[in-house]
Amino acid sequence: MRRSRLTAYVTSLLLATAFALTGATTAQASQQAAATGYVALGDSYSSGVGAGSYISSSGDCKRSTKAYPYLWAAANSPSSFSFTACSGARTGDVLANQLGPLDSGTGLVSVSVGGNDAGFADVMTTCVLQSESSCLARINTAKAYVDSTLPGKLDSVYSAISAKAPAAQVVVVGYPRFYKLSGSCLTGLSETERAAINGAADYLDSAIAKRAADHGFTFGDVRSTFTNHEICSGSAWLHSLNLLNIGESYHPTAAGQSGGYLPVFTAAA
Repeated sequence: MRRSRLTAYVTSLLLATAFALTGATTAQASQQAAATGYVALGDSYSSGVGAGSYISSSGDCKRSTKAYPYLWAAANSPSSFSFTACSGARTGDVLANQLGPLDSGTGLVSVSVGGNDAGFADVMTTCVLQSESSCLARINTAKAYVDSTLPGKLDSVYSAISAKAPAAQVVVVGYPRFYKLSGSCLTGLSETERAAINGAADYLDSAIAKRAADHGFTFGDVRSTFTNHEICSGSAWLHSLNLLNIGESYHPTAAGQSGGYLPVFTAAA
């Protein structure tokens, strides 16, 4: 009986020590996680075009203090923050110009890219300036590119990120649908064109999500947060055609960055 009590005492002591060590290890791991750096890569949807408050040193890249990467870094204080996303960036631009800050100490990466490769700007220019049939044809050309060429280009970017930052959690953020169908817009594109543009956004997001998943990355789907905040919704978080500032057309506003992108990225990160 005495031996049983001694055994029970030793067992309790060992368990208490184990729990204490586990707690210490967990706390240490949390501290290590908090001490890792964050690198924000991508195109204008990550740099914050359309949100205003551009950082003067970013020049034509138009990185905004109201973009979701900047907002997340301000709220979470990573050990370092490198903001290399740039307006107009394609996959090749990310590979050539944006990966420098990535290293073994990078704990978190965000990236949005693919829309410019697929011809986003040209699609919208065609749809605004030309006929409905030309618009639909250009969208089909873009979708064919998404099928044939974009996956390989995304693979190159994602593989490079993993190679340079092997310990990082990578969040690939997608694109919103542009239009609320049967919404408040009485002029401009036809409902057929708006539906086709939305369908193209879904098509692009599906392709990006598939490549992200195959690389073990998290896909941040912003279509749900932008629902009822599309163009023609009456409460849009996206700029429509802006003749005074063409570059901001069809990009998220500051509210779109903080209300549409930031919650999705925060949940994924």
